[in-house]
Amino acid sequence: MRSLRFISTEALVSHPQVARENLDNVAHNLYPLLFKASYMLERAEVIRAVLERWPLEEFRLAALLRPSDDHPEDLSDRACKTCLEACVQGLADHARRGRGGRLRLVDFTGVQDVQVQRCPCGRGLGRWGRTDLLARTCCQLQAQQGTSAYPIQVLADLFVTEGNFEAVVQALQPLGQAPLRVRCPSLRADSLSPGQLLQVLYLAQPAELRKLEVVHNVRLHAGHVQQLLAQMGFPRLTSLTLPTKAFDAPPSHVPPPAGEDPLLASIARELSHMTQLTELSVAFSTLTGKIQTLLSPLRTPLRVLDLANCGLNQEDMSYLADCPHAAHLEVLDLSGHNLVHLYPSTFFRLLRQAAQTLRVLTLEECNITDRHVGMMIVALSPCSQLQEFKFLGNPLSARALRRLFAALCQLPRLRCIEFPVPRDCYPEGAAYPQDELVECKFDQQKYDAIAQELRAVLLQANREDILASTPLSGSFDPDIQETSRELGAFLLQAFKTALENFSRALKEME
Repeated sequence: MRSLRFISTEALVSHPQVARENLDNVAHNLYPLLFKASYMLERAEVIRAVLERWPLEEFRLAALLRPSDDHPEDLSDRACKTCLEACVQGLADHARRGRGGRLRLVDFTGVQDVQVQRCPCGRGLGRWGRTDLLARTCCQLQAQQGTSAYPIQVLADLFVTEGNFEAVVQALQPLGQAPLRVRCPSLRADSLSPGQLLQVLYLAQPAELRKLEVVHNVRLHAGHVQQLLAQMGFPRLTSLTLPTKAFDAPPSHVPPPAGEDPLLASIARELSHMTQLTELSVAFSTLTGKIQTLLSPLRTPLRVLDLANCGLNQEDMSYLADCPHAAHLEVLDLSGHNLVHLYPSTFFRLLRQAAQTLRVLTLEECNITDRHVGMMIVALSPCSQLQEFKFLGNPLSARALRRLFAALCQLPRLRCIEFPVPRDCYPEGAAYPQDELVECKFDQQKYDAIAQELRAVLLQANREDILASTPLSGSFDPDIQETSRELGAFLLQAFKTALENFSRALKEME
């Protein structure tokens, strides 16, 4: 229930001109309520004015939007474009006012990007957009004469690509004094060269970085990864994501004798120096027979581990099942491995070890068939903490799915199931795994009927709290959605360059 103070604040904010004219008469401890009310009602002009006059030493966006005694609703999942732009504009106005304000720290981290925005305008500003807006605002302030000489520290989760690289570099490395000093606890990088990545990481101060995601179109090999980790150190890093093929050998690398990989061992040693690392994602890297070399030197147990499509073998699975990390895992992705068929005993042992902590399990395209359902039910039954189970791309029939759903209803904390299109919906003899074109060609009417039956299984077990779906295009990824055009252009240019190089090589051979 909203307090009388908040209701009064809403009434004031509902009249923007009156609110702006009377801001100087409002007690300082009411400014957080003014901000949340104006954010909730999407009063951009009031938000901007509140930030311009912010009388406190700190402004922490996510904390101001979370539930409070005055207003129990959580607004931190509203990445509202109108409101966030007003926040940055208000911050710039505050910096231009000079030495009169007390504001010293602005924290823009912690905003959640969701698929459907609940704000009145319905338009979101994702991480890339927020990065670009903040970086360009910093550049504008640096270019203006007479801006405030005292620095305001700005914490922001940055997302850097070729499209905003220059602005981010200038924001992180201002010439002379700058009114806003950007600090980066979290960085995502895409569509950058290895050199650009090293440059932006150096400017972002690796000693302060807590989370690093290097994804998709950053072309790294194992030599780059070793150099990156050795040079930067990342003493406070808790989460690391590396792109596809990040552990492939450099082009000039001489293959080591069988069973030895000094480059991977060197990378593992660098990882072991990160004493706070608890999340590691190395999907789509070939790590056959190398998991123990990579993970055994780590000093802290991993809570999040993504090994999707890494070509794991029996040796790798045996290590995972018995390693110290297993009993601490909360999020595990082993997609792309024929687990239940090739490594049933070690896979089930791994699940038993992780049963008391595992919250999210992803087993997409693992060739789980109808004859494996009984084993899967036994393996999953101890996982009492499981909240999400994703197993798209497995060739299961409607009958097998009904049986599996009935068992999943017994997991008390389960809230999300992502299940495959049943085999019944495809022509007889369809091959698995399927390419994207075949995957989208199924009997929609039959699928809808089966999906309704599966939801009926949940309702019959009084598990209306479980959301079951089949996201054919994958789970919602706000970062990919926001930068899809730029990434597409990057891929086309890379393809064009590859063709030109190939054509040049053919001419040289003639």
